[in-house]
Amino acid sequence: MSIADELIQNNATYAESYLPDRPLPPRRKLAVVACMDSRLDTFAMLGLEVGDAHVMRNAGGVITDDMIRSLVISQRKLGTREIILIHHTDCGALTFTDDELRNELLDETGLKPTWSPESFKDLDADLRQSIARLRNNPFLVDASQVRGFVFDVHSGLLREVV
Repeated sequence: MSIADELIQNNATYAESYLPDRPLPPRRKLAVVACMDSRLDTFAMLGLEVGDAHVMRNAGGVITDDMIRSLVISQRKLGTREIILIHHTDCGALTFTDDELRNELLDETGLKPTWSPESFKDLDADLRQSIARLRNNPFLVDASQVRGFVFDVHSGLLREVV
């Protein structure tokens, strides 16, 4: 059985107890941006329930143009106000440089990507950069309530970066 087939079976079990027709806007008026790392259970680490927040993820949990697009929609059309960013220790984005990945892709495909890989060497500095990108963005309704945290994959604790 393929993984997709297994997941479809899991979905059938999930659907048996699914609660439909929840409100569209997040109950807590919260948007969370986190890394896509499979070790991060964002809802569990923050004590959130389904319907509490928009949770958006990408490689590194960095603020890119596409993440800004999602956050603008989250705030302007769905009423979120507070934004929490979560980076984490032992992140894959710490293991390579943008140029390494660009050159690898160029060597394999003959093309450089049009997007930036957004790797980093310093968790706190990158988190501060992502916070600044949001606080300086004119399209967000409220950029004053942006906070950043580093999740420790060994202890499970969050550390705020200011």
